[in-house]
This record gives sequence, structure tokens and C-alpha cells, in this order.
Amino acid sequence: MDHSFALHIPTAALEPEPLDPGQIVSGTPEVTGKVVWESADGRRIRGVWQITPGVVTDTEADELFVVISGSATIEVEGGPTFTVGPGDLAVLREGDRTTWTVHETLRKAYAINL
Repeated sequence: MDHSFALHIPTAALEPEPLDPGQIVSGTPEVTGKVVWESADGRRIRGVWQITPGVVTDTEADELFVVISGSATIEVEGGPTFTVGPGDLAVLREGDRTTWTVHETLRKAYAINL
């Protein structure tokens, strides 16, 4: 997208983003998302992401996100464990290995730098 825009995050239409089965620790979490802006070189990405309850693992990119709805506890291997909910801002460092325990379907707006 090459122009300014606004998006109502709570009602933004999202598309399925299948999880790697190896990331699922428990439950049947489903992920949806939408990239709303990407730099020409593909190194900066902005979007909306949602996950239903369950437990998953991930290796993170350099990311800042704000939770719009839902809640989760995020455990960073060798680092902190924190719980996020509506209005919370979080920063994950590139290479962080995380375990997400999603309590209520979580929707976030994110900015990733690759």
C-alpha cells in the first residue's frame, strides 16, 4: 500500500494462516491474520493477527504489538513470563523462543522488522 489509511482492528477481516503442527503444544488453536502494509524491501511488516485458545510455541521476529482483545500468557525461554490483554503493548526480540498460552481468543496489531 502506498498511501495513508486507517483500519478498524476489532472488525478487520482476517484470512486463515495455518500453524505448523509442530508448534502446537495443546488444544486446537487456529490462527488468522492480515498484512495491511509492507515496505518495498519486505523488511517492515504491519498487520493484524489472531489466535484462538490453546498453547503454541514460536521463534519470534523483532516485533512490537498491541493487544486489541483476548488474553495470553507468553513465556520467553530464558527470560520473563508475562500476561497480556486488551490495551497492553509488548515487545519481542528477534530469536526469542516463546510459548504462548492463549486463554481467550487474542487479536493484536503488530509491527515486525526483519
